[in-house]
Amino acid sequence: MRTTLEFELLATPKAAPDLRHHLREHGFDVRLCATELLTNVIDHLGEGTPVTVRVIGAATRHGRTRIEVTDPDPRALPVLLSATAADESGRGLALVNALAERWGVEQGPDRKTVWCELRN
Repeated sequence: MRTTLEFELLATPKAAPDLRHHLREHGFDVRLCATELLTNVIDHLGEGTPVTVRVIGAATRHGRTRIEVTDPDPRALPVLLSATAADESGRGLALVNALAERWGVEQGPDRKTVWCELRN
């Protein structure tokens, strides 16, 4: 059974633990990827940016879960960086890249959605 959870929220530091709490039925990797994609919005578009977070897929051992984070800026595209041990940032998308089977970006005229898919 596929389920869809959808949250309309403002990208703030407090939103990350709240999102993890709402996704408590899902595994650690799903919660981590969702909060990393949310944190990217905070870091690159600014605190208070309105976002929609969707998690599609059941919290079961079999199948896939898709995480989507949609924000209102189609131009600010995520970039996979190679952070060094001394860097204080730049690891979020690298974590998503390491945990997800695949990830990408869908652009619209007034928004973008960064998504990833994980095997449960």
